Amino acid sequence: MSDVIFIHGQESSSRTYKATLLRAAFPGALVPDFSGTLAERMARLEPILAAGQAWAIVGSSMGGLMAALWACAHPARVRRLVLLAPAIHLAEFAPDAPIDVPTAVFHGLRDSVVPLAPVRAAAERAFRHLEFHTVDDDHRLHSTATAIDWRALLGG
Repeated sequence: MSDVIFIHGQESSSRTYKATLLRAAFPGALVPDFSGTLAERMARLEPILAAGQAWAIVGSSMGGLMAALWACAHPARVRRLVLLAPAIHLAEFAPDAPIDVPTAVFHGLRDSVVPLAPVRAAAERAFRHLEFHTVDDDHRLHSTATAIDWRALLGG
């Protein structure tokens, strides 16, 4: 079983551009499809991640919210967290305390879907080992995702 998972956004799927890039770097990466409410998506995610340890989790937009929620609930089971324009500004993201999971956030200056400032503030409160990258990109982060060295970032 792979220790790398990509969690797509609300209106996306396992066939998204970023999922394709991640699978190219990690052919065994898990890239499940999610639909429904946040609660339904989290209920589907839980058994997938329950089977492994030391996950490298990449989440995009709503998938970033899902990744962050799971990492905050299970920090000892996550070795690396990468959040792409994560929707962690939403009220559903209210961790009890900051976690020590190494976390990288990439957020576009031209993101018109998820606001930069509240995401940065939420990330700074939630993650003690945070790298926050503000990039010249939009919400989809296509240019940024192409430029990322996924193997170096995720330790593979």
